[in-house]
Amino acid sequence: MAVVHIMTKGERTALHSAARHLHTQFRGTFGPETIEAMLLTSYAQIATRSTVHRWLTLTAERYARERLRVLASTRIRATSTTPSVLFLCTRNADRAQMACGWFTHLAAGRAIAWSAGAAPTATRVRPSTIAVMAEAGIDISPESPMHWADEYVLAADVVITMGHGDACPLLPGRHYEDWDIPDPGSHAIHHIRPVRDEIKQRVTDLLYRLT
Repeated sequence: MAVVHIMTKGERTALHSAARHLHTQFRGTFGPETIEAMLLTSYAQIATRSTVHRWLTLTAERYARERLRVLASTRIRATSTTPSVLFLCTRNADRAQMACGWFTHLAAGRAIAWSAGAAPTATRVRPSTIAVMAEAGIDISPESPMHWADEYVLAADVVITMGHGDACPLLPGRHYEDWDIPDPGSHAIHHIRPVRDEIKQRVTDLLYRLT
């Protein structure tokens, strides 16, 4: 049975502050009610899954910010000529993060990408994953594992799954691919490098087909 987390007074105060920050960032795009609803649903989703609540409000703000950013993209998707891609893996702590990092680096503004997870349990990208991408000159250390949301799929032209295609809704007008890439898990860096290099090859091919 899931443990229900009761919001504390301090968390309520922090969420009100987060709502003000988001309203400043998205002023003119979303109203206060939309922003607050997105923030509260993000908080509820994370609180249900999390066993450590120390950074709950901060994580909820990051998640809401990403969802709002992606949702804003759906408003221009129909008329935009810039391809968009969603990378999905289980925990969003390694493969999808590497794919998104490679894609953003190699696309150089010709296309955009997001990453998310079917069941993220960590609060940060795996350090070994950050390290192997840093070897390639790509910094993914600011990224955080995020749970996929409907907004992500709505904003994407292409959805790339890595073993969890059944966890993603199939919507018309999207191109879906499942990349059979092994989960590097907690292996040492020398075991993760081949995964990194395979993802680079696949992303390079995808970009060639898109652009």
